[in-house]
Amino acid sequence: MKRRALITGITGQDGYYLTKLLLKKSYEVHGLVRRSSTPLDPIFKSPKLKIHRGDITELDRISRLIDKVRPHEIYNLAAQSHVKDSFNLPEYTLNVTALSTLRILEAMREKHPKARFYQASSSEMFGTVTEFPQTESTPFHPSSPYACAKAYAHLLCANYRKAYGLHVNCGILFNHESPRRGESFVTRKIAMGAARIKLGLQKKLILGNLSVRRDWGYAPEYVEAMWKMLQQKKPSDFVIATGETHSVQEFVEEAFGHVGLEWRKHVGKDKRFLRPSDNPELRGDPSRARRTLKWKARTKFSKLVKLLVDAELDALQ
Repeated sequence: MKRRALITGITGQDGYYLTKLLLKKSYEVHGLVRRSSTPLDPIFKSPKLKIHRGDITELDRISRLIDKVRPHEIYNLAAQSHVKDSFNLPEYTLNVTALSTLRILEAMREKHPKARFYQASSSEMFGTVTEFPQTESTPFHPSSPYACAKAYAHLLCANYRKAYGLHVNCGILFNHESPRRGESFVTRKIAMGAARIKLGLQKKLILGNLSVRRDWGYAPEYVEAMWKMLQQKKPSDFVIATGETHSVQEFVEEAFGHVGLEWRKHVGKDKRFLRPSDNPELRGDPSRARRTLKWKARTKFSKLVKLLVDAELDALQ
């Protein structure tokens, strides 16, 4: 029997790689796309992929779509996912990131409770922590509207799983990057900056806090974990991470070193790029995912940075 999947946020980084994975596994994939969005990538022209227009904030539209598609698996990847922007757009962030999760769960409960549901939770929910590394049971101390929205959605999923017996799973994903990352994210900004400065297209790269440490992995590997979660008999939550951290400065050093440049000559700092509050360090413990899902991150930090810079160089040249 051909399996059907419904993906919200299908045009984002994770949506793209998840779509590729599911099509490779012969799924029939359905994606919810904003009416104003025009997916241009060739992958969206696949006959096995069906695009549906609508908004994640419309309960009636979501409910009708789930009832029509009857998906075996639902992946909720839609969100306002930029932490700094969430301070400027708190109401919008909560509506799209938190309340839309509620809308999908309600539609699933009423129309198609047999479906299996994946929620894209985030390491940002942990906030300023004193417990290292962070596990599935580490308390949340969210320090941004985005993190608060993700924490709300995460706890709501636990509630629907317990109260209604739905197959609801949360992937607490730590930072995961790829050449498809948005240009406003610091990793993409660094990779682009190093490539452009190397080719003489840019003189300086201006950043904010260089000391924060993050657990960085490779996005195509992380969507494999999403799929593996929905293949389990019992629903659960999983930390998806590499288990090691590196600072933004280390990312800069790797990127500029890869193109043969001394980073200090080309990188400056500006307070405008600082967040009102920031988490000094986040490091995940992927032990449960390794044991239960047989999943682990394969791409090491240095290789990841070089991969991102090379992609920018190829695009520019």
